[in-house]
Parts: sequence; C-alpha cells; structure tokens
Amino acid sequence: MSTYGTLPTGPTELLVIAKEPVAGRVKTRLCPPFSPIEAAELATAALTDTLETLLTLPARRRVLVLDGRPGPWAPPGFEVVPQSAGGLDERLAAAFGGCTGPALLVGMDTPQLTAGLLAPALAPDAWDGCGAWFGPAEDGGFWALGLAEPDPALLRGVPMSLPETGAVQRRRLVEAGLVVRDLPVLTDVDTAADARRVAAAAPGGRFAGVLGRLTGAGAR
Repeated sequence: MSTYGTLPTGPTELLVIAKEPVAGRVKTRLCPPFSPIEAAELATAALTDTLETLLTLPARRRVLVLDGRPGPWAPPGFEVVPQSAGGLDERLAAAFGGCTGPALLVGMDTPQLTAGLLAPALAPDAWDGCGAWFGPAEDGGFWALGLAEPDPALLRGVPMSLPETGAVQRRRLVEAGLVVRDLPVLTDVDTAADARRVAAAAPGGRFAGVLGRLTGAGAR
C-alpha cells in the first residue's frame, strides 16, 4: 500500500469505486456537447478531486476499487484493487466483501464532495447505534453507502442505474433491520447540465477548473 505522508486515521475503511478515465469509456453522456477526450478530462478531474478529499479524512484503510489501471491521477495513499466481474451490484458487493470492519464507499461522480459532507459518517460515534449511512443522489441513485458490517448480500440484486435504485437500496438496508442515517443529497455528474451545477457548487476544485477551460474553449 502506498503512503502519503501522515494520513489521519480512524476506524472506518474508505472505498472509492471508479473507472479508469479513458476517452470513449467514461462520461459518455457528456458527449455531446463534449468530445470523448474532453469527457475523459472531466472524469479525471472528478476522480482526482474525490481522491484528494478522501486523503484528508480519517480512515483505517483507503481503497480505490478500479476498473482499469491507475494513472498519474492516482495519488499515493490508496491501495488499488481491481473491480470484480458482473453488474454494478456485484461489483459493489465485492468491494464491501473485501472489508473487515466498518466501511464507507463513494463513487467518482461527485467531485463537489467535501470533508464536511462525510464528517458525520466518520465521527468517533458514527456507528453508535447505526448500521448504515446512506447518501442519496438527485437522480434517484446514491453517491455514498456506509455499512457497519459490510455484508455483500445487502447489495446483490439491487437494480442499478435506475431512478428507483436509491429507494430500493435504502429499503433493503431497513428491511435487514439496520438503523440508517442519511447524508445530504448530491448531484451526480452525468450530463453537461449536471457538470455545470456541480462546478458551481465547488468552484475551487479541479473539476470546475477543467470545465471552465473546456467551455471557454467553445464546448457548450
């Protein structure tokens, strides 16, 4: 595992599930107005912002669960493990299956993520009387999921990438008898309109900088 100076420690494992930002394979819903290369630049910026934020947060272990190979955008401080085969539910389940204690997973689509947004789920008492943390997304999915006991069965079979995905996943947690605490609703970057909203929410981030450069160059 790589090291990155002295990182803050805590009881929770932090996971990021991501896809290598290769043109034509990531953020295809941004095309048009952006080209596949520009969409990959935005994906790289979003992932970089996310990883750098997680480096500031207390964790027992930081893991990048990656579809592809790490590049120069991957900072030291993360253990890189490959995603499993199967649908997204299977890949998320496998990511949690590799954990040995409380774990919190986020994706690469919310570069506006801040330490403050995740602070409640990483506080010293975050798991007192709590079985799960859930971060709903505006599109009906979810951007964060934390489990006190990372049981892969809590994710397998949940239909992904649908407007009801978040509701089904949260209901699965409740029906398993878990006390679920909610994180704020965030916007995933899927479309150009999403990208503009997210950049406006975090104007100082890499993602906002890349979007500004690309739109200033003529992409709309």
